[in-house]
Amino acid sequence: MIIWNPWHGCHKVSEGCAHCYMYFLDSKRGLDTSHVFRTENFTMPIQRRRDGQFKLPSGMTLYVGLSTDFFVEEADPWRDEAWHIIRQRPDIFFRLLTKRPQRFSDCLPKDWGDGYDNVMLNVTTENQKRADERLPILIETPAKHRGFMAAPYIGPVNAEEYLRTGLIEEVLCGGENYDGARPCHYEWVKQLSDQCRKYDVTFDFIETGTVFVKDGKTYRIPDKRTQSKQAFLSGLSYQGRKVPRLLRMPEGTLFGTDVITPEPFFREHCNTCGNRMTCNGCSNCGACDKNKSVQQVEIQV
Repeated sequence: MIIWNPWHGCHKVSEGCAHCYMYFLDSKRGLDTSHVFRTENFTMPIQRRRDGQFKLPSGMTLYVGLSTDFFVEEADPWRDEAWHIIRQRPDIFFRLLTKRPQRFSDCLPKDWGDGYDNVMLNVTTENQKRADERLPILIETPAKHRGFMAAPYIGPVNAEEYLRTGLIEEVLCGGENYDGARPCHYEWVKQLSDQCRKYDVTFDFIETGTVFVKDGKTYRIPDKRTQSKQAFLSGLSYQGRKVPRLLRMPEGTLFGTDVITPEPFFREHCNTCGNRMTCNGCSNCGACDKNKSVQQVEIQV
């Protein structure tokens, strides 16, 4: 998956943050995740090759801020510049994820209007409390594209009243990982999947998490590739209605105005990956080749 982290770091604000994966991974590198800093990849979307072409191709989807929160307070001095970068790439679809939708009104750009064609606003809803807190704000905020992520999924979420508005186009769901992972229950995932099917909303069950419970049996699955495969095999993911993404070529493009969506690069194991439906493709970094061992855990579905 190709990710743009214009800044790194965050501070904990709710139950889903208790065992944050970035705090766990940063601790192994001796980093303090609560310290927010601007990264060397800040200008990644507009970086160019020697021939003058953008490094990132037109039509791709870019996940934004998976090692931070795009709306974290410490990033206020840099956010206007990040919005300017997003405006320069109207040919790329940007997925923003936050636990701070209450900051939308203060942090969206002045020219936001009813939303950018190339930006999806996503909120995290790890349980019912946070769903009822964040989804109303998401729905009330003008946007061309909206979605939410039930991850780490640590409590059941009934989202029917929000899905029936027709304003949510995508839901991602996944269990918790690393130190202190709390269980994710099959029944919770299925309930959310069924609700998305009812309202024809795309639902992507991306991973089971380290601790997955089904039919009263607890499965411990530390390997993330196995988690993803089991999520895929569950059959709970659902491709809902397609919402048009009106991407256009950047200003100054000499030839043509139509944006061509590139075919994502997928490796062999991606064929059974739970994240494939909404993944923007493998970055081909080779990391998965360094560890060929995959723990086989078969969940009775």
